[in-house]
Amino acid sequence: QVQLVESGGGLVQTGGSLRLSCAASGSIFSGNAMGWYRQAPGKQRELVATITRGGITNSADSVKGRFTISRDNAKNTVYLQMNSLKPEDTAVYYCNLRWRLSKEYEYWGQGTQVTVSS
Repeated sequence: QVQLVESGGGLVQTGGSLRLSCAASGSIFSGNAMGWYRQAPGKQRELVATITRGGITNSADSVKGRFTISRDNAKNTVYLQMNSLKPEDTAVYYCNLRWRLSKEYEYWGQGTQVTVSS
């Protein structure tokens, strides 16, 4: 079984910063990608940023220049440093872990609330 445990969400004012962490445990294939998605009330879940084990990143245009994704492979942990937060960043943030062998394997964290007040 694979488990993802997120931490670091909370309430912050506009312009503030937060750092999310997600630690994965269990039977994890080394050639995986980890990432963050978010879902605001009444909206679909959307990509925030992803990172491969080799460090290749991808992020949504809306967060470029403000959010930075990184990972510690030894700890199977992914981080999301969020700076210059805006009220529209308010959402539940979900950690994602995936890899593909003969089929796609995908796992989600329980979600952590990020609220940015104006």
